[in-house]
Amino acid sequence: MDLPGTTYPVDTQDEHEDERIRSGPLWRHALWAALVTAAGLALGWLGALFRIGPEEYGLPPAAPGALWPYLLAWAAIGLVLGAVLRFVAARVPVYSPSEVLLGTVMIGTRLSLGWRPEPLEVAGLAAAALLLVALWCAVALRGAAVVRRSQDAPGVS
Repeated sequence: MDLPGTTYPVDTQDEHEDERIRSGPLWRHALWAALVTAAGLALGWLGALFRIGPEEYGLPPAAPGALWPYLLAWAAIGLVLGAVLRFVAARVPVYSPSEVLLGTVMIGTRLSLGWRPEPLEVAGLAAAALLLVALWCAVALRGAAVVRRSQDAPGVS
């Protein structure tokens, strides 16, 4: 039995469209960090409006108490994470920096609003998010170094 041929052409140029160097003025980088952080905060807060999973071991809804200290803390954390991601993305291609920032801020906000951790625990969550972003950027920097080294090698056309 013969399989039908591919009727759609394979376009490999758009495959890595998100992976590019993001240069531009400082205000554009700051605006990106602020907007993605705000989106992460909003999604984390909306996710905290209801319980995820069974009551025995699921994520609880937002605990009673003041929301603003946690929202402000994760806004500051998100802006720092966004600054790190954009700093690296302005020099080398970084894959999906928006999704990384959005996800870390959203998860941190959701966890903080559900359990209302102490400041030291929030700092631990922030350190974990910063470690994740640093590893993400290290992979991008390493990949760019490998590509640069392979292009500079003699005998490569």
